[in-house]
Amino acid sequence: MKNLLISAMLVGMLGACASQDVKEEPKAPIEDRSAATQSDSGSSQTQPADQDKLDSRALGTNVLKDPNSPLSKRIVYYEYDSAAIKDEYRPLIRAHAKYLADQRSARMTVQGHTDERGSREYNLALGQRRAEGVKKAMSVLGASDNQIDTVSYGEEQPAVTGSDESSWAKNRRAAIIYQGE
Repeated sequence: MKNLLISAMLVGMLGACASQDVKEEPKAPIEDRSAATQSDSGSSQTQPADQDKLDSRALGTNVLKDPNSPLSKRIVYYEYDSAAIKDEYRPLIRAHAKYLADQRSARMTVQGHTDERGSREYNLALGQRRAEGVKKAMSVLGASDNQIDTVSYGEEQPAVTGSDESSWAKNRRAAIIYQGE
């Protein structure tokens, strides 16, 4: 009797749930960005937003070594005592972030470097801020945080030896290193 009563209650509750009308929300329109635009001469051109697209699946991993690819550029240079990414390096970071977003198995390390001025501790901290800044910018643009490691070498691994502005400018950098290369 008790089982019959429980069964009847369950059927009643299920019936009440099934009798409610569910309204579907209208779906948002989907923009097709893959279509090419036609110019006045009738030739097909890609849209400006597509110009910096990289079809890394079609090009494979060779795109990382192709000197004509934006992915072959791996260095971000900085002003003295700064971790702010200059506007001229935004396209480079965007290209690497897109590659990482498309190739979820790809991993990289961003190495932060400084010139020789400043204390060892200060330079290690500045190098880390530079590396973390590049990582954050790439993450905002679609790369996954777990694809990017960061390390600071401070002044310990100079690209150029010398104690002049020309040498220092080349040592103030973040270097992008892909694993497996």
